[in-house]
Amino acid sequence: MFSKVLVANRGEIACRIIRTCRRMGIATVAAYSDADASALHVRIADEAYRVGQAPAEQSYLKMEAIVEAALKSGADAVHPGYGFLSQNAAFARLCHENGLVFIGPRPEVLEMMKDKVEARRLAQEAGLPLIPGTTTTVSDDEALAEADALGFPVMVKAAQGGGGIGITLVSGPQRLKGVLARARRLARAAFGNGELYLEQYVDGAAHVEVQVVGDDYGNILHLYERECSVQRRNQKVVEEAPSKKLSSRRRTALLEAAVALCRHIGYSGVGTVEFLLDRKGRFYFMEMNTRLQVEHGITELITGLDMVELQIRASAGEHLALTQKRVYVRGHAVEARVYAEDPETFLPSAGVVQDLAVPHGKSIRVDTALYKGCEITTYYDPLVAKVMAWSRTRRGSINRLGKALESFKIEGVKTNLETLKAVLVSRGFRSGTYDTQFLSKLIPRLKRRGQVLAGLEAPGVHERDVAAVVALALAMGTPSGGREGVSPWKTQGRYAQMTSRMQSWRRM
Repeated sequence: MFSKVLVANRGEIACRIIRTCRRMGIATVAAYSDADASALHVRIADEAYRVGQAPAEQSYLKMEAIVEAALKSGADAVHPGYGFLSQNAAFARLCHENGLVFIGPRPEVLEMMKDKVEARRLAQEAGLPLIPGTTTTVSDDEALAEADALGFPVMVKAAQGGGGIGITLVSGPQRLKGVLARARRLARAAFGNGELYLEQYVDGAAHVEVQVVGDDYGNILHLYERECSVQRRNQKVVEEAPSKKLSSRRRTALLEAAVALCRHIGYSGVGTVEFLLDRKGRFYFMEMNTRLQVEHGITELITGLDMVELQIRASAGEHLALTQKRVYVRGHAVEARVYAEDPETFLPSAGVVQDLAVPHGKSIRVDTALYKGCEITTYYDPLVAKVMAWSRTRRGSINRLGKALESFKIEGVKTNLETLKAVLVSRGFRSGTYDTQFLSKLIPRLKRRGQVLAGLEAPGVHERDVAAVVALALAMGTPSGGREGVSPWKTQGRYAQMTSRMQSWRRM
């Protein structure tokens, strides 16, 4: 087992990893930027090393600086958390070349699953059903013929995409050319690669994902599934586990499909296989995330397992101590993501936390790095807390989460707390009949009733404008902020420009 681990991340996930390491008797090293010099993860780690300036590409995405800090500290391994470098094969290789263990899958597996077209091919080889789509990336000249063959509407997706960035629905051929141009620009900015592919649109789809874990000896287990269909522009807002939509037969088939893919690619560590579920209950492979997920906590609540510990033990070369028969679901859990967001523009809200009351109580879990007096900047993703609730029943967990959100108070920054409360009391969510279009349908009804919800929608902002905003704010939906080589908000001035631009669009 490792004696010391450097955590190459920040915020709540860095704190989360540090706490598990401490329980396991492993010393921890925090990496931090200038903006995070007084952050909570720096305070609670055994040691801390500065890795650069505030912008992510000058600190948390600076591979050489992170490896240098790990070597100076005497760490055995590096845990990347999620976001930042967590799925970067080059970083994993750099760690290995310097005698450090990268806590995650092998670099070649990271590369295979990063390419969404290649991931689809491998999933098909493993026998998983796919959404009809192109088998290769498409040029602008090829796209119209391919889209006609699939049938409109179609989804345009970035081949190297992730976090919901670069996904656009195209209703007809007249819009395709413009969408392709914008999607390529966005993909190049976000991922350094402008290649695109097409998929058939699945109307009324639900987003269901399977948590998996494997070791270096071919042992693969599933930890059941999560429902992630409450989304805003392909970004998850509320998640629950298990899914209410699956029959026993469908659940078994879904879980077995996820395990089959992991066996096919020789997966080791913790990961998530993501699926779309259509209205008839049929599921289709979408992608695989080769890292810890933001919403992993609700799986921990229903299984009693610590997934960070499972990651660490797998990367240390241990056999899985579990068998599938010993993994079972107990009760139900729901998670709400609390963002520091402006209610009007849903852009990040910066400021100093002047007062804070974090919910607590029976079966409530809050993962956060907030404390009174801490500063929330525009350099990183605005996710500031994850509030989770467990109960023996789905209804009980939703009610418990609602009460927790009522007692959550943050002063000094604006948040989406009112949005989250409205979701939990809505008929669609309570009944479990919601799909990925749930929020876009809920918004007009709420507006007609005169309800104002933070972070759900910016009135008057069209899809073409959203793409431009996302290109400037690439980390909006990524839990740890930023893509490799890209800073979401380089300066406060850029943030002000985005806000001004959004306001002008709202007046159109």
